[in-house]
Amino acid sequence: MSTDKRFSQESLQDAKTIKTLLTALPKGVAKGEISLGDEDDLLLMQTAGRMPLRLQGERLDGRCTVSLRVSWTDPETPQTSTTGRPRI
Repeated sequence: MSTDKRFSQESLQDAKTIKTLLTALPKGVAKGEISLGDEDDLLLMQTAGRMPLRLQGERLDGRCTVSLRVSWTDPETPQTSTTGRPRI
């Protein structure tokens, strides 16, 4: 998929809804495709074999945060190498 697109959503959800959303992510990864969307928009992303994962947690001044980041290069997008031979 070579179409550049972005999806973002912030909302207040209960624990059950958050669990449902978080459970859907590994299912998408296992399927090879993650879909994110709402009633207005849909973003489909093909996953890769091995992907960098960052998981962070923090409790600071009574505020708790968990952050999950997975990143990869779309396997269907042609790669342009930026690391060629050095020029002098």
